[in-house]
Amino acid sequence: MKGLLFAVLVPLVTGFVPVVSHVSSTALYGGAKGGATSLEGKQARVAFVKDKLSTAEMIFSVPSEKITVSQSLELRNSLPEGTTCAVIKNSLMARAIADNGTWESSSSLLKGSNMWFFIDSDISGTLKGLKSVVKSNGLEDTKVRGGVIDGSLLDAAGVAKIGELPSKMELIARIAGGINAVPTKLARVVKAPNSKLARAIKLAGEENGGE
Repeated sequence: MKGLLFAVLVPLVTGFVPVVSHVSSTALYGGAKGGATSLEGKQARVAFVKDKLSTAEMIFSVPSEKITVSQSLELRNSLPEGTTCAVIKNSLMARAIADNGTWESSSSLLKGSNMWFFIDSDISGTLKGLKSVVKSNGLEDTKVRGGVIDGSLLDAAGVAKIGELPSKMELIARIAGGINAVPTKLARVVKAPNSKLARAIKLAGEENGGE
């Protein structure tokens, strides 16, 4: 009751009107001023990052200052399965990558406020999803700062180049398609009347039959 009375009387006596600051968007989803503030919360956040790093093929970051909560949700919905994005405090990210040879080179990216992308496989799809949300929301200033893959630190151009490569699933599909096509191609070659291979197989069969 005394606290309430004080809150009412102070503005009247001093003429000071308290200003209610708006909670930043990054604070609402774990940014520099929100999320893990208690010891347990910080430990849980570090554990979350370590878990994502344990399965990630690549990580990269973008500045998160201008990304609103709604845009963050839109971005998450646009990402392929196996990719997670989250705003992580630099101090917590530093703890998560400490003594981790695969990811510790990302420490040079721990400046400002970062949204991190943890990618299990579809790098190209992740970059396409990010590009789509950036373009539709006028966030052209929100550009990739850099990333890490196989322990190597990449700049923004390097991340883009990696994104142009086919994903693991695409490579597997191509290889599988090639293997499945081998018997069919071989059959066409053998059956071709003017094929040197067909003549060679025929001669080999005749020679074996004459022995």
